[in-house]
Amino acid sequence: MKKLILFVLMMGMAGFYACCPKEKKETKSEAPIIGKKEMKLKSDLMSPEVLWSFGRVSEPVISPDKSTILYGITYYDIRQNKGNRELYTIGVDGKNLKQITKTPFGEYAAIWRPDGKKIGFLSPESGSIQLWEMNPDGSGRKQISNTKDEITGFKYSLDQKKIFYTMEVAVDKTVRDIYPDLPLSSGRIMTDLMYRHWDSWVDTYSHIFIADYDGMKLTNDIDIMKGEPYESPLKPFGGLEQINWRPDCKVIAYTSRKKQGKAYSLSTNSDIYLYDLETGQTTNITMGMMGYDVAPVYSPDGKMIAWQSMERDGYESDKNRLFVMDLGTNVKTDYTKNFDQDAENLAWSEDGKSIFFTSDWHATDEIYRLDLADGKIAKLTEGIHNYTGVFPARNKLIASRMSMSMPVELYSIDPQTGKDTQVTFTNKDLLAQLAMGSIEQRWIKTTDNKEMLTWIIYPPHFDKSKKYPTLLYCEGGPQSTVSQFWSFRWNFQIMAANGYIIVAPNRRGLPGFGKEWNEEISGDYGGQNMKDYFSAIDAMTKEPFVNKDKMGCIGASYGAFSVYWIAGHHNKRFKAFIAHDGMFDLAAQYLETEEMWFANWDLGGPPWDKNNKIAQRSYENSPINSVRNWDTPILVVHSELDYRIPVTQGMEAFNAAILLGVPAEFLYFPNENHWVLKPQNGILWQRTFFGWLDKWLK
Repeated sequence: MKKLILFVLMMGMAGFYACCPKEKKETKSEAPIIGKKEMKLKSDLMSPEVLWSFGRVSEPVISPDKSTILYGITYYDIRQNKGNRELYTIGVDGKNLKQITKTPFGEYAAIWRPDGKKIGFLSPESGSIQLWEMNPDGSGRKQISNTKDEITGFKYSLDQKKIFYTMEVAVDKTVRDIYPDLPLSSGRIMTDLMYRHWDSWVDTYSHIFIADYDGMKLTNDIDIMKGEPYESPLKPFGGLEQINWRPDCKVIAYTSRKKQGKAYSLSTNSDIYLYDLETGQTTNITMGMMGYDVAPVYSPDGKMIAWQSMERDGYESDKNRLFVMDLGTNVKTDYTKNFDQDAENLAWSEDGKSIFFTSDWHATDEIYRLDLADGKIAKLTEGIHNYTGVFPARNKLIASRMSMSMPVELYSIDPQTGKDTQVTFTNKDLLAQLAMGSIEQRWIKTTDNKEMLTWIIYPPHFDKSKKYPTLLYCEGGPQSTVSQFWSFRWNFQIMAANGYIIVAPNRRGLPGFGKEWNEEISGDYGGQNMKDYFSAIDAMTKEPFVNKDKMGCIGASYGAFSVYWIAGHHNKRFKAFIAHDGMFDLAAQYLETEEMWFANWDLGGPPWDKNNKIAQRSYENSPINSVRNWDTPILVVHSELDYRIPVTQGMEAFNAAILLGVPAEFLYFPNENHWVLKPQNGILWQRTFFGWLDKWLK
């Protein structure tokens, strides 16, 4: 779950599915094109409407000659209740910004053709999501593919003779296949586990197709996974980083977890496979490596391949190691054996001698470089920010960066000095009109005498002579870092703009503080990590500007579990709670989730295993067991399409509060999942959120 923060914050291909219409193609007369709007704000404080007005930068790609960045910006229209993504180019030096598309249907997954003369992209312009090409200035749009089903991703071979693309394929028989005389039946028959993911039922599998490409169209498509009930990339959040061409264009490396049913639901053991185009043979190069192995990237000469690797099966938040395999000798090397951090977003240097990557340490994500010759790892950047991707461009690095005070923008970085220069200024005018709260790092002593980094976010125009209502923020995951992220829902600056101090602890169980700290949560729900929360908020109540009689506690996912648990153990500390998509009844949750590896690892096992002390301790700490102590107003938020933590968990919590006579409110979304992605729903979320807090804390 710790990787999901990128999904929430960056949106990436999630923005594609959220914004790209699948109904009939719109015309300009039916709906205005959604794009950047000049705004003159009446106040310098953030509002929900302002938050939804920010442009969302995503998917930067460097041109083959390393001179130009291609990227997308998504804007949302509240009235139309949807978003639209347009494409831009800018020089790596920050000059020559150009908007190259302006359409009502959006362009996604855009990449340069290897010769740099065309840009390929996905668009629903023809009524189905297909592969298109255009000139680098946006002219000459031409549809390249005409597949039966919609394309979800693609990449060119370097020789431009082939393209691989991904597409959803139906492999299993449906009720309509079995009973063709019942074409209107909506029933499903399940005989095994893993029949749904986070917000969708398993009706299809993502397969990789290879097609010949003559510069005009695709022909001779081959499904390299034909008939297999497996997917690549991995569902539900894997992207095209999980599939790559070897530079000689003869082999494709891809990520897959080739398991079915119960075995799939119990295991995180994915592997890296090499498909040989000439022989049609597939080789597993990570056989015997039992955790997640993902995101293979070839060295520029094709002689080595690097990937991210987790060691243990069933543990989705294990350390992400950086492995490199010499394809001549088949020797695999873990270059992060003595590096007590994750390695993510791998990118080879152009000379093949180094690998750049990002890693979280002490709640910021920085850029690092591994030099293969001596195996040494160097930290290149430093600051109060998060780098979310890195892309070599000759003597520079281009990287996407965000912070709690600014959404994603692109930066140019000197790999020798780490000095960064901002390249894009998508939201400069909007940010210039807003007052941001200051952000402070505090190290707070925990009950077991350890130091815990806690972010304190102050209201704009903070006056230390006044007293402010204060919010304890509980992070989800449970192994997601409280780093310098910018969220379009759980946004600290909009909370601060509403007059609240936010206390955001990096409690036990979060990455960026070493393996031991990260693993002190699995099997210990309701344990030390909850004491860490109390340590943080109790330390802050000693400050004269914190109104200890006006404190709230908020969180989503595991953070909402934390809220439910704290509500039964807080000893009158808080006056209001907000829990979004949280686990309330762990015994029920064990059998309601679709990913059993998570429940087995983090809870310790099933509730019926009475001899399993770890599991029994987990279920004893289920919030339902302390709900009798609830005495504080609580807002519960949950959505129907959340299959990871089903909506019944939120209903149980709300119903219990009402039956106990505790003031409660339930915000329910029938068409959202574990997140709230639609503009008007997002604004309703914010209004309800602050309406509840203001009612009880002001």
